[in-house]
Amino acid sequence: MRRMIGAAIQFAIEPMDVRANLEKAEGWIDACVRESKADLVVLPESFTTGFTPRGTASDIWDAVTSIPGPLTDVGVRWARQFGIHLVYPTYERGEERGVVYNSAALIGPDGILGVYRKTHPFPTERLEGGGWTTPGCRPFCVDTPLGRIGIVICYDGDFPELARATTLLGAEVICRPSAFMRTFDHWDLTNRARAYDNHVYWIATNTVGRDESGSFYFGGSMIVHPTAVKLAQARASEEYIWAELDPDPLRKVVPCGSSEQWFDHVEDRNLGSYEGILHEGRCAFEPARRIPYGR
Repeated sequence: MRRMIGAAIQFAIEPMDVRANLEKAEGWIDACVRESKADLVVLPESFTTGFTPRGTASDIWDAVTSIPGPLTDVGVRWARQFGIHLVYPTYERGEERGVVYNSAALIGPDGILGVYRKTHPFPTERLEGGGWTTPGCRPFCVDTPLGRIGIVICYDGDFPELARATTLLGAEVICRPSAFMRTFDHWDLTNRARAYDNHVYWIATNTVGRDESGSFYFGGSMIVHPTAVKLAQARASEEYIWAELDPDPLRKVVPCGSSEQWFDHVEDRNLGSYEGILHEGRCAFEPARRIPYGR
């Protein structure tokens, strides 16, 4: 990867008002790029409609478009206009009516470079839980002029396996657009752990404000160094953050420290000790409710 500026933009989303959300996002991107000179910008999860939509999966299907399509054409225009690479999260119209993916397109100045479909929808987001999302099934990493960029979406970041699979595809930066509303401790832990597990830069963008369901998002977007040190963190308001990403980040145990780093979490794995890791299972304790996963 080359030296670059990564940025995260968090703002309140108007439920199901695609036009208003696009106008707001464009204004924030303009301000962010003008001040930070960002090369890579990450928007919040499903920013075009909001995470919790109004209506059924068929209603969402009607509100969004396939990718590529008119919705992502806007992102292509922005990437070209501002000279950036853009993580553009939106619900995606599937092949059949009612099939909706929670997706994020990676867009460069020359167009769409790839599309990631969320592989781990939150239980209440899944169709089996009364939700609206059909899961994807593949990790994502694309080689760009900036470097190799991967994407996971919100609840995906709870799963070490997915971040590791993305890293093994070659990711140097993993972006996590989110609409995260559990606790800040969970948010902070999973972001820093996934960055440190895999020695990748981790750009996590959250949403702020009220959701259609009545929940409130706390923001706290962050950019994490491959040594788990936070380079930037947002407050609980509409704002953007940015940080310079050094292409040679692992010489020291922490940035600007004197102690040299002599380990690599990816290379140092003992593969023979992981037998059974891909088997289905359950944790030892019972949650208040289990929602089956339709595979």
